[in-house]
Amino acid sequence: MRVHKKLGAALATAALAVGFGAVAAPSAHAAAGCWTNDGGIRWYCNNVSGAPVYGIIGNNHSYPDPDRIVGHMYSNPSWFYCKEDGQGWVGGPHPTRWLMTVADNGQLGFMKDTAIYSETDPVHDCYPSLRAAPAH
Repeated sequence: MRVHKKLGAALATAALAVGFGAVAAPSAHAAAGCWTNDGGIRWYCNNVSGAPVYGIIGNNHSYPDPDRIVGHMYSNPSWFYCKEDGQGWVGGPHPTRWLMTVADNGQLGFMKDTAIYSETDPVHDCYPSLRAAPAH
């Protein structure tokens, strides 16, 4: 009977300690933005190591192919050329954003925004002139 009481007391103490730890856990905060060291040619972002890099539809490098993985990105942070919004659904805070990069095997492609921890808003658009064109 003593063993059961001691075990019960130990478990209660452990549960209480875990409960206090959960209350004292720090709150989440916004991720720092991607950064550049060369005037915006390459943007560096923290990302998921091993994330897939997807191929490109066609020859114009405008559209990610969500059905074809061409490589993976094991480095972190990694660099990106630019971002494309309005592409295939990926979810997250930028649900249709993909970032153009080069996979670790040298293949050009796109990574899903959801595989990047850094805020990707600072990364420039791949085709800003198309977005800025006035409607006629």
